[in-house]
Amino acid sequence: MSNKTQEPEERQALNVDFDTTPILYTDNVFMTTNPYGLILDIGQRIASTNQIRIVSRIGMSREHAKQFINELGKLLAMTEGQLQTGKKAKN
Repeated sequence: MSNKTQEPEERQALNVDFDTTPILYTDNVFMTTNPYGLILDIGQRIASTNQIRIVSRIGMSREHAKQFINELGKLLAMTEGQLQTGKKAKN
C-alpha cells in the first residue's frame, strides 16, 4: 500500500433504475467486523413480531468503512440545520 496522497475523485454521475433498485427501509443494522473489513446486515422488523428480515447485506474494507463514517458524519452535520429550520444553509 502506498503512502501517496490521492487526488480528489471527480464527481461521478449516478444512474439508478428505480424499477429495479428500490429504497429499502431499515430499523435494524447488525455489524460484523474482522481485521480485513466489515459486513452490515440491514434489516427491518416484521410487523409486530420479534422477527427481523435482512433486506440487504453490505461488505466493505476497513478503509472504506472509515471514509464512509467520515462522509456520513459530514452529511448529517451539514443537513442538521436544514432539518431544524426547513431551509438549506448558504455556502
